[in-house]
Amino acid sequence: MHIIPISNLVFIALPALLVLAILWRWSHSAGKSLYALARMVIQLCLIGYALSYIFETKHPALVFGVLSIMMLASSWIALGSVPEKRTRLYFKALLATFVVNSSLLALITQRVLSVSPWFAPNIVIPLAGMVFAVGMNGISLFAERYFVELERGAENEARNIAYRATLIPITNSLFAVGLVSLPGMMTGQILSGVSPLIAVRYQIMIMLMFFASSGLTSALFYQLIRKD
Repeated sequence: MHIIPISNLVFIALPALLVLAILWRWSHSAGKSLYALARMVIQLCLIGYALSYIFETKHPALVFGVLSIMMLASSWIALGSVPEKRTRLYFKALLATFVVNSSLLALITQRVLSVSPWFAPNIVIPLAGMVFAVGMNGISLFAERYFVELERGAENEARNIAYRATLIPITNSLFAVGLVSLPGMMTGQILSGVSPLIAVRYQIMIMLMFFASSGLTSALFYQLIRKD
């Protein structure tokens, strides 16, 4: 696989800086985006070093620790769309994330891929990151739309509108995959030399996992908060 020199990342940083400049010119508010970009770089660098250690150590306790941090963080971030309800709903978001996405992760790693050892960090952790992120976005989209619609009308209608809105991004991805885009899993495998026919199988697995995570996490989250 082609290795990217650190100095070459400057070239792709230039368009990102252009977006910040436009944002500042139009709204005089680029601070949040600049913070997000800086945080992204720092987080990825730190996790790169951490994963290198974890992959070499191959200890199940470390894997569980990483997965726990992922769930705790994703559940908190998911409720950023409803900050005034964040603390009250956090445990329910965490429970929905744990029940749905840990089950999906177990299904993928143990039944579909038959990972050995079962906690193999180089497989379990990247897949966990994918499924937790999708579940996080599902909760975030559902919560924002549900509480807005709840103020306008009946509870069932608010639920229906919110659930449809939650599934829009993943549904669009299902329509576009293979025609408009070659998603990350498939692209990464092709770049590393894997046959496209094999890469397709992995991508189908990932897209089904994404659809299930988005739909089931938001549905369970609704069941947990409906009485609120």
